[in-house]
Amino acid sequence: MRQRPTRPRLIQAMIDIMRLPDLRKRVLLTLAILVVYRFVSHVPVPGVDSTALRQFFTNLFGAGKDQLGGMMGLLDMFSGGAMRNFSIAAMGVYPYITSTIILQLMVPVIPRLQMMAQEGEAGRDRINRISHWLTVPLAAISAYGQLVLLQNNGLLQITTSGPLALATMILAMTAGTMFLVWLGELITEYGIGNGVSIIIFAGIITGYPQTVGNMVLGAGTNFIGVVVFGAIVLATLVLIIIFTEAHRRIPVQYARTSFRGGRMYRASGGTHIPLRVNSAGMIPLIFSLSLVMFPGLIASYFANPAGQDPNFANTIVDLFNPDTALPLGLVYWVLYFLLTIFFAFFYTMVIFQEQDLPGTLQRQGGFVPGIRPGKATQVFLNNVITKITLSGALFLALVAVIPFLARVATSVRGIQLSSMGLLIMVGVVLDTMKQLEAQLTMRRYEGFIK
Repeated sequence: MRQRPTRPRLIQAMIDIMRLPDLRKRVLLTLAILVVYRFVSHVPVPGVDSTALRQFFTNLFGAGKDQLGGMMGLLDMFSGGAMRNFSIAAMGVYPYITSTIILQLMVPVIPRLQMMAQEGEAGRDRINRISHWLTVPLAAISAYGQLVLLQNNGLLQITTSGPLALATMILAMTAGTMFLVWLGELITEYGIGNGVSIIIFAGIITGYPQTVGNMVLGAGTNFIGVVVFGAIVLATLVLIIIFTEAHRRIPVQYARTSFRGGRMYRASGGTHIPLRVNSAGMIPLIFSLSLVMFPGLIASYFANPAGQDPNFANTIVDLFNPDTALPLGLVYWVLYFLLTIFFAFFYTMVIFQEQDLPGTLQRQGGFVPGIRPGKATQVFLNNVITKITLSGALFLALVAVIPFLARVATSVRGIQLSSMGLLIMVGVVLDTMKQLEAQLTMRRYEGFIK
């Protein structure tokens, strides 16, 4: 009897997914919501003539890109081209991400939020509701800032004037952000994966075909540079996957006591706590990038325009511009490197203290073998998380400066290689694959990885 040929696990897993009605419905619903998101990203803000803005983005990858150009190019890539069209979805879901980060940092500081966090699922729902309410003013402030910034730099020609027209545009952009957050929550509840992360992933991946085209056209005949650049990107992806999945297992024992027939029986069970090497994710990159770009952005308002004698503000703009020629350009990247290490430690320690693992273990009757419960366990876990966070911080800092290293090594300047974009893409893909694998495992199907 002839044996049926075996398929690769990934292809077989996709076939199994489409055979299951409920799982197939989740996948198709996720894809349908992403199509809606792409349609929304092409709906322009009312009352705006974006011809000058589109022309700016057309010339964005040319020589002499300034501080504003670098920031706008980054925002356009993360929004999947919505910034280029000045769509109502130009801000994406980043105001919601900002509000979530603010609340995470405020939980250890505000006692009321601490109490909510300790109330279990109900407390987390209340904190999530607060983050939604906080997203509205943050989105409105971000929309106003974008409108004023682009208009002051001559990149946006508003066809109508007056406070009512400005309020209409801010309201439209805020509504677009909240609509995307709602789409993300629909994916989380009825689809596959974390909806907000998938929305961000879709925005990033949409712009990569055009970005690769810009790289090839901008490189000219530098074929070797393009090949080396592609090899650096692949090596970066492998490095990100390794460090994203890397963790240290802390063994934990649980003592269990039960009464049967009037007698007390003691039993024990073992498990482990996985402490990730990169517990902070991409948050340190967001913090450090915001700080390192802020001085140059503020100085750009006071700098003399091109053709006039440069003043002190022009020097500040050059110092904090990622495209400034060496050696002056090293200031931006060295500061970016050091700030990433600092924020990796800072954010990891804040989140680790918020989790209160030693207290949770003590309340559940668990202990680390050879370590006393309570204060000794806390000191032991703090030492472990500090040591592994050093590797994670150096990894994030290296990933942060890889765009600079790739540009120096290859001289290819026609592409926006974003460290945060690569981290988001890898994280979302790995998380979605794990969720699909879990769904298949529950139905006794073979998953992606054994």
